[in-house]
Amino acid sequence: MKSHSRHALRIALTLSVAATAGAAIAAPSCGTDPVALNAYFETGFPLPTELSTEFTRQFPNVTFEIREDQFANMMENSPRILSEDNAPDLLRLPSLTDLVANDLLLNLDTYYADLGWDQFPAGQLVQLRVEPGGRPRGTGSLYAMGLNYSMTGVFYNKALAEQIGMTEAPKTVAELDALMAKAKEAGILPIMQWNKGTGGFAFPLQNLMGAYGAPEPINDWIFQKDGATINTPENLEAAQHLEGWIKEGYFPTDANAIEYFQMMSRFIGGEGLFMFNGDWESGNLDKNAAGQFGFFIMPTEEAGGRHATMSSPLTFGISAKAANADCAAFFLDWVARNEEARKINVAVGGSNPGGPADLAIPAVEPGSVTESSLAAGNMLAQDNGAMDFIANATGAIFSAGWTPELQKMVGGQQTPEGLLEAVQQEYESQLSR
Repeated sequence: MKSHSRHALRIALTLSVAATAGAAIAAPSCGTDPVALNAYFETGFPLPTELSTEFTRQFPNVTFEIREDQFANMMENSPRILSEDNAPDLLRLPSLTDLVANDLLLNLDTYYADLGWDQFPAGQLVQLRVEPGGRPRGTGSLYAMGLNYSMTGVFYNKALAEQIGMTEAPKTVAELDALMAKAKEAGILPIMQWNKGTGGFAFPLQNLMGAYGAPEPINDWIFQKDGATINTPENLEAAQHLEGWIKEGYFPTDANAIEYFQMMSRFIGGEGLFMFNGDWESGNLDKNAAGQFGFFIMPTEEAGGRHATMSSPLTFGISAKAANADCAAFFLDWVARNEEARKINVAVGGSNPGGPADLAIPAVEPGSVTESSLAAGNMLAQDNGAMDFIANATGAIFSAGWTPELQKMVGGQQTPEGLLEAVQQEYESQLSR
């Protein structure tokens, strides 16, 4: 049954029941009949699959038909996949604006009301709201939900940190620079980072952007506010600082040939003092390398400054053509509220599970990477420094803008000024199409 027809039928039936029997309108659910949720997940990240397994354990009538793909492919292929007759009920979303503009995602405002998502802090949902026509983001209707709410920062190898006398997390960018210099002098690679396929250098770049400037102008650019630009003096300082790290030899010489999962393998294997990445790897490190790694939030330019870094939902949406939209929405609500789901989210995803503000964060192992990343998230929340990822500004800005230009910078063929100019030009070109 088509999505709009099914919604109309559900509303008509529940209104009829309420009118004739005085009963409350039933919230969306998966019912009791067999349901096979068509799901499109990101390769290499086990959290969605583990949550779906637990969901089936609790609701045996629901099974998941899962397809997986790499993030770069999802960014390119999502419009086509959402246009198909068998479009996914539930899918990992790389970007929202173009998909909303082309009517490929289901508007979730009805579920916001029926499932009580007004109980969630508004800040959790702001990145998932889009105005009619696909822009700007940050206001308007709800088109997605987060499986959790992650942040990026700096992982570090505890044994290598001890070798250079690092006893606490750096409080300023200058202190971070000094630690990198000591690592290089000791023959230790300062930063393990990937940059093949998708521009992994966007992670240290945006962390530096947060150190040099406020998050609001960056969010305005990502949300496609009128007149917004990424080419600002503060972001130029950040790009220049990144270029300095490159020229100092703080990254692997083969960074442009390193894929994400190669980076993880090499870092876990002891290569690199630091790694810029997201707290979604905290659970992985705690499970496979317990006690060997730590995590800290990106330090500020000056001691005591406002922390700002990437922090965004692990975004999932429902296709406008979904055959089982009610069940998919119920799953998204269950992920946020169910006690077992929240435990899985923290243990496997390593991130804040979100949901209603009165729900406690599940306990974690003292001294674990996850404990450190959750504490960093609390610090970020206190400073109100969350930024969406600069790769999410448009559907193609990561592949057509950031990735090639950052790869050129690593190869010595692009300047900080040229990087920001080229990305801004690509951004404006995409918005004008």
